[in-house]
Amino acid sequence: VSMRVAVVGAGASGLAALKCCLDEGLAATCFERSQDIGGLWRYAESIEEGRPSLYASVVSNTSKEMSAFSDFPYPEDFPVYLPHARLLEYLRRYMERFALRQHIQLGVSKDGRGRRDGAARGAAGSLGHHSFPQTTVVSVRKRPDFATSGQWDVVTEAGGTRTSHVFDAVMVCSGNFWDPSLPLHAFPGIEKFQGQYFHSRQYKHPDVFQGKRVLVVGMGNSGVDIAVEASRVATKVTLSTSRGAWVISRVFDHGYPWDMVFNTRFMSLLRNNLPGPLARGLISHRVNRWFKHENYGLQPEKSYPVREPVLNDDLPSYIITGRITIKPGVKEFKENSVVFYNCPEEEPVDIVVFCTGYNATFPFLEEADVKVENKHASLYKYVFPTHLQRPTLAVLGLIKTLGAIMPVAEMQARWVTRVFKGRRLMPVSPHPIFSKSLRFGLLFDEVLKIDWIVYLDEIASFIGAKPSVLALLFSDPKLAFTIFFGPCTSYQFRLQGPGRWDGARQAIRTQWDRMLKPTRTRATSVSSGPWPSLLTVFGFLLLMAAVVFAF
Repeated sequence: VSMRVAVVGAGASGLAALKCCLDEGLAATCFERSQDIGGLWRYAESIEEGRPSLYASVVSNTSKEMSAFSDFPYPEDFPVYLPHARLLEYLRRYMERFALRQHIQLGVSKDGRGRRDGAARGAAGSLGHHSFPQTTVVSVRKRPDFATSGQWDVVTEAGGTRTSHVFDAVMVCSGNFWDPSLPLHAFPGIEKFQGQYFHSRQYKHPDVFQGKRVLVVGMGNSGVDIAVEASRVATKVTLSTSRGAWVISRVFDHGYPWDMVFNTRFMSLLRNNLPGPLARGLISHRVNRWFKHENYGLQPEKSYPVREPVLNDDLPSYIITGRITIKPGVKEFKENSVVFYNCPEEEPVDIVVFCTGYNATFPFLEEADVKVENKHASLYKYVFPTHLQRPTLAVLGLIKTLGAIMPVAEMQARWVTRVFKGRRLMPVSPHPIFSKSLRFGLLFDEVLKIDWIVYLDEIASFIGAKPSVLALLFSDPKLAFTIFFGPCTSYQFRLQGPGRWDGARQAIRTQWDRMLKPTRTRATSVSSGPWPSLLTVFGFLLLMAAVVFAF
């Protein structure tokens, strides 16, 4: 009898988890409380309880090649960075390609008939315009014999009807962008403020700011996006940040996507082997090449050296043209104004947008199973709760690294499903010290402590899917060179091991072609990828030296 696995959530992580279960021969059922798949990337004008909420203009911060699942490249005609509708289309194509739809329970129709596969789809592949009640996972609880069976009691609710299930394992893919964190107690005087204020989760369109004086609190990606959009229609826009942040553009060196330049094995090797001060100095030098952050009021505080950079193409030009003003943290609110730290004058304001992030919340789990304190939880390799007697509960896609989440969630799922089947071992009862040394950071300040490539390689090594650059150097030198110096696309992790994909080599060789296809719309006679730089040549010499000394 196949092992039964419950997958909670049908976003990008949930779809990857479902596919990996099926690849391993597990009997998986995916429960999605919304009317459609897609999770974070399904846009709706209304704000639905318990699910993420996008604003209309959202575009991905990671390029399509770096965001692709490892055996399913994006179509070449898709833009390099994806508007939410195109990313959702990709997820739907992924679902169709691997026949996942029949394993997803979306809800029940009003006449009580079950809905498993999203029937009544339109020609574009979306669900019809009917309204369906949610299928919600109400509770996930250890069974009385959990110590020996590792099984879970899962209760779902759809259309007012509750159903109990027994599963051998559970994969939590519910995300963490739906429970807004709005710490009003940290903003003295907000109760006296006469204007309007709301969390960024409620933002949809900039017309709400027409002719208003707007304050955006918080300098994450959403905060900067909203400030930029607001400045096009507002009378004045102020962006408040207590710590500053590095700002980088999606368009990086020579016009290539930032992550295809930044996330290479060679660059990762340099970042992780240089002394800390030197590595931070190089990062500072690199990000200040676009504009000097200190002159724009954006220089990160020295006490926060690993802050997540902000991806935005417009902010510096909007600051230099006076459309956005950068201010320090909020000291207090008045009836119709705000006072900032180190700024004695009051700033008149009509609307405040709090871009203060989200809580990591798992309402269907017992607090003891995945306990989140101060936005941290103890998870082995950021996946398995450290204290459970059996490794049959996994949390996917919550780790924050400087890179695309979809390949990370997929790699986690490939490992998790093999742990479930007993093909890859992990500590059943980790030593108590793990609960401190393996703390999982959800805070922005933790993001650069986990290198994207290092983490992918580590999880891939658990299942034998980590590519061997040295071995390829002898069998396929051109491919080895591409893997080491080129972007670390997820296809690399399908070259060997379980789940090996015959199309991986070709996907790697054509990755620059797919990246350039939607932008190179006027024929020119140039190369399909960046020319090797002096740094690359130096790196190649280092690689050859490593081979010589290895033997």
